[in-house]
Amino acid sequence: MELAEGQPAPDFTLPDETGQSRNLTDYRGQPLVLYFYPEDDTPGCTAEACNFRDDYSVFTDLGIQLVGVSPDDPESHQAFKGKYKLPFPLLADVGHKVCDAYGVWGEKVLFGHHYEGVRRSTFLIDEFGNISKIFTQVHIRTHSRDVLESAKGLLPGAGESVEK
Repeated sequence: MELAEGQPAPDFTLPDETGQSRNLTDYRGQPLVLYFYPEDDTPGCTAEACNFRDDYSVFTDLGIQLVGVSPDDPESHQAFKGKYKLPFPLLADVGHKVCDAYGVWGEKVLFGHHYEGVRRSTFLIDEFGNISKIFTQVHIRTHSRDVLESAKGLLPGAGESVEK
């Protein structure tokens, strides 16, 4: 089933980089940016994570929560988070069940090679747990700002531009 904007986000329970279980309901009451990325410590995923890191205080000052998800294990997440000083949780979807539920696991092609993996995607979830926006065309270097602009639309005073 393909997810659509306006419908409830699929619930999940996954371990973070410390092994602590986290679920979608832990984030209710504030907008949530749930971003799915293919693999820790690869060039594209690192650039995306570091851009979210650099904008993190803007997200949190607005009351927006941020969480990354990939099929890497908690130990890999812990090393990735420490190496790049990422201030947000990274959830380990080792069996890619949550990736499947969100429709981000599937066929990919790299240099003519077909394989299964995470298609880089982000879900903006409102304070009630409903999907407000789905980003499937992710431009790694500008994605954090694109998401931030959309997330601001969920807040009082929406429409003001994001300034850092």
